Amino acid sequence: MAEIIQERIEDRIPELEQLERVGLFSHAEIKAIIKKASDLEYKIQRRTLFKEDFINYVQYEINLLELIQRRRTRIKYSFKRDEIENSIVHRVQGVFRRASAKWKDDVQLWLSYVVFCKKWAAKEQLSKVFSAMLAIHSNKPALWIMAAKWEMEDRLSSESARQLFLRALRFHPECPKLYQEYFRMELMHAEKLRKEKQELEKRNLDYPQEILKGELARIIYKNSVSIIKGAEFHVSLLSIAQLFDFAKDLQKEIYDDLQTLHTDDPLTWDYVARRELEIASKPGEEQPTTKSAKALEVCRREDRCSAVYEEAVKTLPTGPMWKCYINFCLERFSKKTNSEFLRGKRLERTMIAFRKAHGLKLLSESQYKQWIELLLHQELFREASEVAVAGTDLFKDSGTMWQMRLRVLIDSQSPGVDKLVEEAFLHLKPQACVPLWISWAEWTEGAKSQEDTEAVFKKAVLAVMGPDSVTLKDKYLDWAYRSGGYKKARAVFKSLQSRPFSVFFRKMIQFEKEQESCKMANLREFYERALREFGSTDSDLWMDYIKEELNHPLGRPENCGQIYWRAMKMLQGESAEVFVAKHAMHQAGHQ
Repeated sequence: MAEIIQERIEDRIPELEQLERVGLFSHAEIKAIIKKASDLEYKIQRRTLFKEDFINYVQYEINLLELIQRRRTRIKYSFKRDEIENSIVHRVQGVFRRASAKWKDDVQLWLSYVVFCKKWAAKEQLSKVFSAMLAIHSNKPALWIMAAKWEMEDRLSSESARQLFLRALRFHPECPKLYQEYFRMELMHAEKLRKEKQELEKRNLDYPQEILKGELARIIYKNSVSIIKGAEFHVSLLSIAQLFDFAKDLQKEIYDDLQTLHTDDPLTWDYVARRELEIASKPGEEQPTTKSAKALEVCRREDRCSAVYEEAVKTLPTGPMWKCYINFCLERFSKKTNSEFLRGKRLERTMIAFRKAHGLKLLSESQYKQWIELLLHQELFREASEVAVAGTDLFKDSGTMWQMRLRVLIDSQSPGVDKLVEEAFLHLKPQACVPLWISWAEWTEGAKSQEDTEAVFKKAVLAVMGPDSVTLKDKYLDWAYRSGGYKKARAVFKSLQSRPFSVFFRKMIQFEKEQESCKMANLREFYERALREFGSTDSDLWMDYIKEELNHPLGRPENCGQIYWRAMKMLQGESAEVFVAKHAMHQAGHQ
C-alpha cells in the first residue's frame, strides 16, 4: 500500500512544481499539501474503506481548486491550466468513480459527482456519469429528467435529450412529470429551430413545417393523455404549451380536448373560468386609462369568470365545484383595490356564492369557518350568528365550529357565552375542548371577576387530562402570575395535581428570577423537582442548574461538581454526550 501511495504522490509532483514555479503557492505550502495528500491517500487505499474518507478527499481537492482560482485572479496569472487544474480534476474524477462504484445506491454521492463535473469537467465526461448513474438508478424519473435537461440545455443536443426521455418512458410509462418535461423539451426544440430559420434559409436549408409547428410535441401530448387520465395532467400540458407563442394551434387543440374529455372534472371548469381573467379587451377597442375605467374592465373580466362558474355549478352541482367557485371569490375579494365599486361587487359575489352553496348543503366545515370569518370582518353579526348555528348543527363534533360560534358571541358582545360553552362540551371529546376552555377563560378575564376566571381554569384542569392539559395549565399559570403575582402563581403551581411537565418548572424558575428578592432556595427546589421528572433525558436542565449555582449571588459554586456527577449518572446515551460537550464549552468560556 505504501508503494501505491508513494506513486500517487509522485504523480502530483509536476502540478505542484508548476504551482510553486509560477508563484501561486510557496514552498512551505507545497510541503503542507504533500503531507495532507499523503494522509488522504492512505485513508482511501486501506483495506477497510469508508465513504466519508472519499468525500473528505474530494472536498479537499475542490477547496484546493478554488484557492488556485482565487490566487490566479489575485496575481492575474491565467496560464498552465492543463498542467495544474486539469490534473487535479482528473484525480477527483477517479476518486468519484471509485466511490460511486463501491456505494452504488447512494444517490447523493452520484449527484455530488454530477455537480463537480458540471463545474470542472468536460461535457463528454458528464454524459458518461449520467449513463453510469442511470444504469443503476433507472427507477428514479427525476434523474432521467436531470440528464435530459443537461443534454438539451448544456450540450445543445436535442437528439440525445429525446433518446433519454424515450428510454425513461420505457421504465416509467405512466409518469406525468416525464411526459411534461419531454413535451416542454420538444416545444423548446421547435422554438430554437424557428429562431434559426432565417439563417438556415440563407444557406438554402430548411426544416419541415411540421417540426417547426411543434408536431413532435403534439405527438407526445396525444400519447400521454391516452395513458395518463384526468384534467390536472391535461391542464399541466396546456400551461406548458402556453409558454410558447408559436404553438397557438396546439394550445387550442389541448384546450378544446380539455373541455370535451373532462367536462365532469371541477378543475376543467375552474381553468376555463379563470382563463377569462387573462382575456383583455378585443382588438380595436380602446384600452382603459383612468382608474375607474380600469376597475370597470377588471369587473367585467370577473363577471365573465363568475358566469362560467355559475354555469359550472349548475352542470356539476358538487361540493368540489362549489369549492373552486368560492375559492375564486375569496381570492378576488382579498386583492387590494382603491375602487369601492369593485370591492363591493367582489363582496356581494362572495356572499351570494356562500349562501347558494349553503342552501344546497354543499359547504364543508372549513368553508363555514371562512364564511363566518368574512361575516365577522364585515361586522355582519346577525348573519354570522345564523351561519355559526347552522355550522354547529351540521358538524356537532367539530371543536372548530363551536369555537367559531363562541367567537361570534364574544365579538358581537352577545349574552349566553357560558351557556354556549356548556352546550359545546356535551358534544365534544375532552381533548377537542381545550381551545374552548382557553377562549372562555380569556373572555371571563375581560368580562367578569378574577373568581370567575379561576373557576373556569379549575374546571378545565379537572376536565382535560394527560398531554392535552399542558396548554391549559400553561395558560392558567400565566394568568395567575399576571393577575396575582408570584405568590398566586406559586399557589396555582402547587395545586396542579396531575403529573407535572417540564414547561411548568421552567416557567416557575423564570417567575422566581423576575422577583426582586430571587431566592436561591426556591430555584433549587424547582430544579430538584424538575430533575426528578426529567433528569434522565434533559441535559439542558442540568446545565442550567450548574449555571444558576455559579451565577446567583447566593449560589454555591462548590455544588457544581456534585451536580455534574449526578447528571452523568442519570443522563442516558446521547443526552449524556450532549451534556459533556456543553459542560466543556461552558468551562472553556469561563477560563
